[in-house]
Amino acid sequence: MVLVLTVVILQSISFSNYALTTKTTNIIYGSAPYLTFDGGRTRVTNTEALLGISLSDGRTFTPTTNNSERNPIVLPVVGQSFNDIGMLVPRNTDSIALSSLIGTPYNYWGDDDGDGQGIDGITATGSLNLSIVDNFNNPVTRNEVLTICDGKAPYKLTLSNTSGTLKTRYGVPNESRFTAGRATYYINPKTAPVICYAKPLTLGPIAILSPAIYDWRTGFLPRSVTPSSYDLNFPTTGANKLYFDLKLGGISQALSWAPVSHGGITATMTNSTSTSVRVTLTGPVATRSQWSSLNPGQIARPSLPQVFELVGRDSHGNAVIKYGFKLKQWFVNRGDRNAYTYSSTSSWCNSLGYRLPKVSDLTNATCQGYYSEYCRAYANEVVGATPSSPENYGLRYIGAGLFAEWGAMSYYVGANVLEVARYWTSDELSNNSVHFQIYLNDNFFGMVRYDNVNNNSGHGFCVYP
Repeated sequence: MVLVLTVVILQSISFSNYALTTKTTNIIYGSAPYLTFDGGRTRVTNTEALLGISLSDGRTFTPTTNNSERNPIVLPVVGQSFNDIGMLVPRNTDSIALSSLIGTPYNYWGDDDGDGQGIDGITATGSLNLSIVDNFNNPVTRNEVLTICDGKAPYKLTLSNTSGTLKTRYGVPNESRFTAGRATYYINPKTAPVICYAKPLTLGPIAILSPAIYDWRTGFLPRSVTPSSYDLNFPTTGANKLYFDLKLGGISQALSWAPVSHGGITATMTNSTSTSVRVTLTGPVATRSQWSSLNPGQIARPSLPQVFELVGRDSHGNAVIKYGFKLKQWFVNRGDRNAYTYSSTSSWCNSLGYRLPKVSDLTNATCQGYYSEYCRAYANEVVGATPSSPENYGLRYIGAGLFAEWGAMSYYVGANVLEVARYWTSDELSNNSVHFQIYLNDNFFGMVRYDNVNNNSGHGFCVYP
């Protein structure tokens, strides 16, 4: 806004008369034009504000105040979508020129001095862009309701702009300038405390039997919160030093977890944060000296089945969240000792007070599809766990055998499972000189094959009961 003040002074002098005119000009400064998407409550006159967002509870975030990569922004209301996040980019687009923002139907601008009215009274250059992706970098629409338990969170909302201006024809100042910029906000939904999934250390292969039970990116999905049906949850099998991570949602602080012991087996929780906790199983195990012995002697046998309920508590001791599972079988292995014959391995298990496992104790693989050539001669005699895999390798499923639950087991530090090995089973074929073995490696674990019982080609897993 500019005001010009004119003062005319007439002076009369005795020896002559004349008119003296004095003209003075003062510029009165007003306010710059601004962009706004909420009727002027949020005023955007620079790049910092251009790339800002606001939430329904009034909180605002800008590139300067944004630390969401380390502490994701939590939406204030359960069930909100990205449409509930305020920003200059309209809901029906993900890229817009600033010149479009100031026109119909948006009219996302203002000037407190009244400047910018009339045809071409205000102009704008530059553009604003929006990108929303989930944690897997998959595009997300504005109307998608955010969820915490499928691995998608935190979501990434990125605003970027080219350099540009917002300018009115009259007024001082009459322009707001925007330098090119970019800001990424990490966003989580608001949710009640929840166990999202139980994640064993190894996740592959990609193929699964049921997406309602196992997600290859995240792990096993909880299927029950009721103690009477905890056997639907992972795991039902265990061995010393196997571990998994519980992924948590809707929790704002690290919880405390007391160890739980039943029947000679203990579940211990470590590495607790607001988003996860590690669960490690410990129990009966064969020592290194017993691995080499042909007659190792009995070790403890757990009392099974046992229900384990893990409770996470806040700083006041209040129970915040629970997770339960039911162990039905406990496994002991012979570590990294050389391969032995079938009879030697079976005798070793019996000496421990355990037994050699069946195919169904270890895998749900069948002599079909890929790698069926390893057991085709005896394919009709294979009895694996159910539900059955359509291929000759194990597929992830709760209750379908040790390898189907835990995957390739060499990665579990302290479990002493070989990276590549074949394990004898007690399944005796029509030719009693042949027994099935379960092949374990990093990619296609739980494959069924057969071998002569007199060959020194098998390692030992034992199971109880």
